[in-house]
Amino acid sequence: MTLGMIDDSQAQRLAEAGLDYYNHNLDTSPEYYGNIITTRTYQDRLDTLDNVRNAGIKVCSGGILGLGEKISDRAALLVQLANLPKPPESVPINMLMKMEGTPMADNEDIDPFDFIRTIAVARIMMPTSYVRLSAGREYMNEQTQALCFMAGANSVFYGCKLLTAPNPNENKRYLLV
Repeated sequence: MTLGMIDDSQAQRLAEAGLDYYNHNLDTSPEYYGNIITTRTYQDRLDTLDNVRNAGIKVCSGGILGLGEKISDRAALLVQLANLPKPPESVPINMLMKMEGTPMADNEDIDPFDFIRTIAVARIMMPTSYVRLSAGREYMNEQTQALCFMAGANSVFYGCKLLTAPNPNENKRYLLV
């Protein structure tokens, strides 16, 4: 489930209702965060993850690549995730889905090998987490996706739609050698 920021009592109510996983991405590094989001602080996001974990719900938290961040920001994001009191059980690595008319529509494309390296570093830093390919796979060719799995990705998210954009068709075949 993804509902945004939640407090202790809300997390407890979700746990009592039987929720297993809660998704709340950190999105980027603490240093770059203010360039992307101004409606809440990085600490607000960390507090939500603490509330979720303290309620006994598994954490799903990752980030988005392609926001205009530097490679050092990607590394800092992974450091944040790996150094939570317990690393997330699920770490979605998203590629920005550029939407026409938004401030990031013209952001520079991410080099596929930089994306693959980020997956590999996430795998090394969080060996017990499930590293997942999420948004942006429509922009990746089959070779890039295959290399992401070789670098340590465990799975992909699929279905009709993520928050704003369609996912690749569930029946699309990929050559994974």
